[in-house]
Amino acid sequence: MIRLKSAEQIHLMEASGKVTGAILHDLADFVKPGVSTADIDGFVETRIREQGMEPTFKGYGGFPASACVSVDEELVHGIPDPDRILCEGQIVSVDIGATYQGWVSDAARTYFVGEAPEEAKRLVAACRESFFKGLVYCRKGNRLSDIGHAIQAHVENAGFSVVRDYVGHGIGHEMHESPQIKNYGEAGHGPELLPGMALAIEPMINEGTMDVHVLNNGWTVVTNDGKRAAHYENTVIITDGDPLIITLDERDTVDSAKSEISGILE
Repeated sequence: MIRLKSAEQIHLMEASGKVTGAILHDLADFVKPGVSTADIDGFVETRIREQGMEPTFKGYGGFPASACVSVDEELVHGIPDPDRILCEGQIVSVDIGATYQGWVSDAARTYFVGEAPEEAKRLVAACRESFFKGLVYCRKGNRLSDIGHAIQAHVENAGFSVVRDYVGHGIGHEMHESPQIKNYGEAGHGPELLPGMALAIEPMINEGTMDVHVLNNGWTVVTNDGKRAAHYENTVIITDGDPLIITLDERDTVDSAKSEISGILE
């Protein structure tokens, strides 16, 4: 069952999303060579709690931290570690959630650690841009699979692969609600998009094979071929008009993806 959110509930989610988006924006300056993945987790948790909110991930299903911090071939659910020190040329994906008065926002970004290789830059750009390709279809009357179809087309046209084992999800009072949001598939299928739907749309893509597996820690997902992975996510509200991205900080720019869809989302 897909739970439609009221105006009051969306307002609470927006308050949470504003904090989530601001933290992810500020992490772009915090992430650098010499910083540990535990440092990133500490930064995230402190900022969330300073705003009177709770880190959604901490303790969720037993997860031990406030942020998933995933480096290079790690796709998602990387466990922060004080001994995991970031090095020049790596990429790191950070996935966070904040809960405010029982309502959740969820978002992720992939960052460069210092100067990244060109192929890593292309991977991260394709992941981010694919989100905005999918966003074009986040309008009343479209079908849920229209989003994933657009994401898949963009990613594969760029020469990368879309992970099948992990998908986006509905969000609201719970972090994971119906429906599941695949980043692939044929257009024109699934539930009709309706005002009040809250969706965590999160392309997860790989440099090489789409195949992944979970490490022995029971959490961290890595690519089977050891090549890099990227992750980009926002919480989106379906409205009567343009989609509302509640986790995109107002200071952010979306570069070419923004210009491509500006005529639709203005």
